[in-house]
Amino acid sequence: MTPDVFGRVAVVTGASRGLGAGMAVHFAAAGMHLGLCARHRPNLVVNTRPTARDGHVISAEPPFRAAVDVTDHQALSEFTDAVVERFGRIDLWVNNAGVLEPIGPLSQADPRAVARNIEVNVVGVLNGSSLFARHVRSRPGGGVLINISSGAATKPLAGWAHYCAAKAAVDQLTRVVTLEEAPHGLAAYSVSPGVVDTDMQAMIRHTDAEAFPEGARFRQIAADGSFNSRAWVAEHLLAIAFGTKRPTDVTVRIPDQPASSRAR
Repeated sequence: MTPDVFGRVAVVTGASRGLGAGMAVHFAAAGMHLGLCARHRPNLVVNTRPTARDGHVISAEPPFRAAVDVTDHQALSEFTDAVVERFGRIDLWVNNAGVLEPIGPLSQADPRAVARNIEVNVVGVLNGSSLFARHVRSRPGGGVLINISSGAATKPLAGWAHYCAAKAAVDQLTRVVTLEEAPHGLAAYSVSPGVVDTDMQAMIRHTDAEAFPEGARFRQIAADGSFNSRAWVAEHLLAIAFGTKRPTDVTVRIPDQPASSRAR
């Protein structure tokens, strides 16, 4: 059951497509106000669901949307300020923006592409975590930070050296944020969403075996249709952030979705 999140405010980075866009749609349907950003301005129509509260119908609220490169601390800071100005506060921040490329042996990789991967996947998460922690310290009530991680944080995969390293860094930086910010009311989690059918997954499935030997496993997942849906992931994120019983560990893996519920 989705917890009551009516009127809460969430920021989602990397919200123009894939998992981020799916989160935005689900969060809005649950009654949340949204700040959405991506490298290209999200064009989603995801107004907050009209909700009756205390005998009054609360009108739908459009999200605040902006084109932001998460590696640009100043641009992300200005986006944060704009969301707070629009909605008054931020309760949940989801660092979802990420890149997979380049795929292939590290010895053959373009160093500029590797640097960009680390910059987006690690520096971008550091920027978002820092800005949200600063916001939570500035007002009462606490907040929840969710950094999207991956099974690659703990499982080495040939062809993904930089991606595995980046996600391992995300897990560890989230543990440090927990130590630093828990006294100020911030709960932080590094969450692996499982396999979700996104453009990133399509790229994996079309990568040749020499560059990524594990590709056959992902192609089999696609053939079986055994993905976690975006709604399934979003529901679990809301439960982690606002449910009655939060996880005891900083690192969390969302369980595989039962086949009976994948049609949603």
